[in-house]
Amino acid sequence: MKIPFSVLDLAPISEGESIARALDNSKQLAIQAEQCGYRRVWLAEHHGMKGVASSATAVVLTHIANATTHIRVGSGGIMLPNHAPLVIAEQFGTLATLFPQRIDLGLGRAPGTDMATAKALRRNLNNDVDNYPDDILTLQHYLGTPEQRQSIVAVPGANTHVPLWLLGSSLYSAQLAARLGLPYSFASHFAPDALFDAIHVYRSMFSASAQCEKPYTMVGVMAVVADTEEQAKYLFTSVQQQFIAMRRGGNQPFAKPVDDINAICSPTDKAMLDNILRYAVVGTKETVAQKLAQFIETTEADELIVSTPIHDIKARLKSIKLLSEIDLMANKDSYTVE
Repeated sequence: MKIPFSVLDLAPISEGESIARALDNSKQLAIQAEQCGYRRVWLAEHHGMKGVASSATAVVLTHIANATTHIRVGSGGIMLPNHAPLVIAEQFGTLATLFPQRIDLGLGRAPGTDMATAKALRRNLNNDVDNYPDDILTLQHYLGTPEQRQSIVAVPGANTHVPLWLLGSSLYSAQLAARLGLPYSFASHFAPDALFDAIHVYRSMFSASAQCEKPYTMVGVMAVVADTEEQAKYLFTSVQQQFIAMRRGGNQPFAKPVDDINAICSPTDKAMLDNILRYAVVGTKETVAQKLAQFIETTEADELIVSTPIHDIKARLKSIKLLSEIDLMANKDSYTVE
């Protein structure tokens, strides 16, 4: 059995580096992912975060798609309640026109920021979130074939049929993806608690649609692969620091790794990290292969989307390459990157 791997990139603004460098790093990562055979590369919408450069997601996707030739490029995701569906249809219709058969549109309903910034984005928080299911259908309508005398038409957008994905970390998102017959991506790389319940709900409730005849599940993991266990654990301390800072209300660039995470990590912090990052795979190719094989076997995922939270771009690119080289064995099944 073979399972495709994809890449989730947050365009991290590393400590000591510029936003311009972060965006160039994302371009390099996408080129590397394409060369290594990954299926798609996605970027996520976040706002007001000093460690993330992908707030204008559609613009960054143009940058990424223009630097590559065939890898699929998309959002993981666009936070739809932040936007009018017509605007997103026009943006992604433009992308699909510039880069035919390569664009994915992953959607979420979280603000992707703090509530003050969310208010600046949305104007009306409660109403926008409540309209999320209808907004998805409206967006899908704009991207489809226009009806006769349709009063509002997305130009570009109409007739592009950009494939939609629903993203989430809860049973709500699983139920909605199942009801709408859309592929589903679960954010177990940072919100693992409902992973297995959500997958079960999605698969058991799924209704076929024009886009999807059967359920299709993508599952997120963090992966840090290096030549030695010690080097991988060292590189992984950057994302551990990020979660500690977020828990304490901090907003900072993506931190440089540290020699001893325990020196800056309280017992409460450690318990939080162990829970949130429980599915992270960190180590050599051999170690990561064993962990990923078990994860794939237990989730029965159709696809994995991998984030590589590494401060140094050279180490990040190497991790992506090493991950693409491993064969994942689970019982009698063989999993390889394609």
